[in-house]
Amino acid sequence: MIEPLPLHGPGGHPAHGTDFTAIDIRTTGLRPGRVVELAAVRVHADGSVAGQLTTLVDPGAGVPPGPAHGITRGELDDAPPFGEVLGPLLDLCAGSVVVAHDLAFVSAFLGFEVSDLGVRMPALPGVSTLAVAQSVLRLPNYRLTTVAHALGVPARPGQSALSGARTVARLVTSMVERYGFTFAAPPVFPGLPRFSGGRLLPRGEVATAEPGWMADAVERVAAGRDGDTYLDLLAEVVADQHLTPDEVTALAALAAEAGLSEARVRSTHEQLVTALREIAERDGVVTAAEARELRQVATALGVAGVDVRPTDGGKATRVLVLGTTVAADQLRARVLAEGVQLAKKLTASVTHLVVDATVPAGEPRLARAAELGAEVLDVRGAPVALGFEAPAVRAVPSGGRLPKVLGGRVLMGVGLVLMFIVVVAMFGGTPLAGGIFLAALGVGALLGGWWIAEPAPR
Repeated sequence: MIEPLPLHGPGGHPAHGTDFTAIDIRTTGLRPGRVVELAAVRVHADGSVAGQLTTLVDPGAGVPPGPAHGITRGELDDAPPFGEVLGPLLDLCAGSVVVAHDLAFVSAFLGFEVSDLGVRMPALPGVSTLAVAQSVLRLPNYRLTTVAHALGVPARPGQSALSGARTVARLVTSMVERYGFTFAAPPVFPGLPRFSGGRLLPRGEVATAEPGWMADAVERVAAGRDGDTYLDLLAEVVADQHLTPDEVTALAALAAEAGLSEARVRSTHEQLVTALREIAERDGVVTAAEARELRQVATALGVAGVDVRPTDGGKATRVLVLGTTVAADQLRARVLAEGVQLAKKLTASVTHLVVDATVPAGEPRLARAAELGAEVLDVRGAPVALGFEAPAVRAVPSGGRLPKVLGGRVLMGVGLVLMFIVVVAMFGGTPLAGGIFLAALGVGALLGGWWIAEPAPR
């Protein structure tokens, strides 16, 4: 249903002036199956919103909605089937480039739903923000929340598909503007079938709680470049700091449905808990709340031997990076990759505030940071100040040795002249004692000049 259209640097077909329609879905499982919620947000290249839709989708009578997204089976009973949602979705996408974070995942689920309807669809051009992020940033993982945080997108995806679609829309327009991406080929917008009618049932917006330590920690959990779908889902579920028995049961069922062995599931659980424990201890400070959350997650996932005790090693390093340049993006990614806490706003727990050239001198948070005792750094010097890189060793200027070199060479010249005089004098009948004296002076001048002019050992 969606054909990937790669983005790359300058030199291709311009992306400015193009409309993008960001799509996010909530599904019943890990592999192509049923969609239970869909949202799409159409934006112009400047980021302004041109239209949006969101709806729950009934996957069929009695089909469970799956974990992690807060949708109940009762809510789906009144929702329209996918066939009633497809028309409004295509109307919104017409003449635009489709964007999804994990484009392959979204395309597979939508393609399954369309094929189940018996509808033949031309391929829509699509962009993956995950693939684009992998090409420009080195991150511990490339989940949507992590990428959004690294690019300073001021929104945290919540449980709803609409929150995710809005975040994807902000990501793609930020990437195009900030990195100057162009299309590898001009996008081709096919004619799309029209469907009459169409019914939508939006899910009520739920105010998401302020993310706690666990949500911050899972952004720093390393994953392979190709990702791990089950690990990503697991991280999403534990990010709310609590695992219910129902969620654990649903996760086990999804893993089995996806063909994951019991050993693979157990290994993934251990991988996540071990990484969270290392992150907690690496911060230098483990609060009682953090230790309690980690033990709860470990117990729920059946991971034994996790003994994290509260410690007080001082104030943990917590960095807030302000700015919209590529350098600011790279530093935010570096902070996450180094396992350091990356703050989303300025609070008393922030130890370092980093700014780039886009931050005005009158930015109120600069003065507030000084009041809170946070160190203010320039983005260029921050990697060294934060301990990510060693200070550059300055080379001794070559001009500093120039006088010594010249002096040594002059002295060597004097020695050569004296030796020449000795040779001439000896042939002219000069007494032996005088010749020896002059020869000694010449040799001394030669050796002394060579010692002065010789480069110092490195």
